[in-house]
Amino acid sequence: MASWYDRAIIYQIYPKSFQDSNGDGIGDLNGIRQRIPYLQALGINAVWLNPVFVSPQVDNGYDVANYYAIDERMGTMEDMEALIRDMHAAGIHVIMDFVLNHTSDQHPWFQDAVRNKASIYRDYYIFAGENGKKPNNWGSFFGGSVWAPDPSGSGQSYFHLFDKRMPDLNWANPEVRLAMGDVAEFWLGKGIDGLRLDAFIHIAKADLQQSFPSNSDEPIVAEPFFANLPMVQEWLRPFAERIKADYPQAFLLGEAASASVNLAVDYTSAYTHLMDSVITFRYFTTDETGLDARLPKQYQPVPLDWREFRKTQVVWQQTLAAQPTLYWGNHDMARLATRVAHSETEARSLAMLMYLERGIPIIYYGEELGMQNLQFNAVSEFKDASVDDFVQKAMAAGKTKAAALKMVSDTHKLPARGPMLWDDSKHGGFTSGTPWLTGQLPAVASVAQQQNDKHSMLHFYQQLIAIKQQPVFQDGAFRLLNLGESTYVYTRTTAMESALVAINLTGAEVEVKLPAGEYTQLLSAGEYEQVSDKLVLKPHAGVVFQRY
Repeated sequence: MASWYDRAIIYQIYPKSFQDSNGDGIGDLNGIRQRIPYLQALGINAVWLNPVFVSPQVDNGYDVANYYAIDERMGTMEDMEALIRDMHAAGIHVIMDFVLNHTSDQHPWFQDAVRNKASIYRDYYIFAGENGKKPNNWGSFFGGSVWAPDPSGSGQSYFHLFDKRMPDLNWANPEVRLAMGDVAEFWLGKGIDGLRLDAFIHIAKADLQQSFPSNSDEPIVAEPFFANLPMVQEWLRPFAERIKADYPQAFLLGEAASASVNLAVDYTSAYTHLMDSVITFRYFTTDETGLDARLPKQYQPVPLDWREFRKTQVVWQQTLAAQPTLYWGNHDMARLATRVAHSETEARSLAMLMYLERGIPIIYYGEELGMQNLQFNAVSEFKDASVDDFVQKAMAAGKTKAAALKMVSDTHKLPARGPMLWDDSKHGGFTSGTPWLTGQLPAVASVAQQQNDKHSMLHFYQQLIAIKQQPVFQDGAFRLLNLGESTYVYTRTTAMESALVAINLTGAEVEVKLPAGEYTQLLSAGEYEQVSDKLVLKPHAGVVFQRY
């Protein structure tokens, strides 16, 4: 039996940046409620909310201090209940971000664990080592070691894969697994429709006594030792089965950032009883031939490798039995219009390319307006120690500070979280106060400017979403046509209908020969010419045809 999420079109909302309702500069739940008519008009049928739990905001809500309460900056539990109710009344499902690999160090569990070595919560976290010596040389994703000294002075260290103020939970402890299941069921009982499981692939760790082979004394990000290990599936299966037994229509969307396509199959196959779909970061292989060897590659803008992109997409499309996720951006990467698409035509074409494939679109808020990354003018605005190192090395290599800051602004995840542009008033109608995140935004038309313009990006996305809802784009088979590396041309086919999507990936005019048939345009971007089986696409142009 089909589930609602098989036909989901998801809109990702970063609550801090969507709409502020009380003038404190931080987006909130009531702000989102105010914008439900906008979401309806856009045509989506689900929203994914980034974390709204009580949090010290070390990592913008991904450091949870209380899973059972709403952060007061976001609103109240009553506000959350009202949001769920109003979303449902508008025909929109609600997916919450669920952080299950780690907590904040301010969480009562961790606070008790470090106050009392005999606490039952000591084993909710990972403590190891003795006399101040770290158990291994593993490095954190946020820099430095994964080990930090036990604040109690025991001589042990605790494990943190991310910031040191975000200790990892010990999923080897059955009590932790039960406790996290309780949290999930609490929110499903409130009426939410799904959970986006953050960093679930990291819940299992290898032997803590095993250092990663290295010639350096510096910590090394030993990802094979804490990503996608076999126990991830064993520990998550009872968690997922419990949820599905009590809430059969709950959508479990896993963040499997580094998972291969074969692991994604394992995570999403019906017989494994785990996820309904996963989000991978494996789609976007970049062309690094132009990198400057004098600089860290982390903040150097690089183009996509379109040859590898085509291969990756078709492999994921053909390998997964479950619905793949389809996205160009999220809160952890630079925006589509900054990172990949360098014109409005290209942005439109790439949206058609991605979202009309087989799978579940996830559209990052503001993408439908053509929003780009903010531009920061100071290292301090990034709140990231690695930025200062990059800027210093860039300046030593002869670049100006302004040029170095632009490179980081174009690649860093924080500038991709800028406030939504609702109108032409101060701060774009996002807040009457001072936004929590400020920076210079490249000129982009607001919702108010675009909503009555039939030629706008917003209107284009409304049309695209409506087309995605057609049966051929929901249920049709996907087949990429081998018409050359300059184009991305595929068909979607059911027993009753056929459609073709053709995109020019280059800045030059290209010509392709279409399969036999008659064609009627459904949507286009840029200029093209089509006579019989001959299609000429102008630079970065794209077109969607119904095929007879």
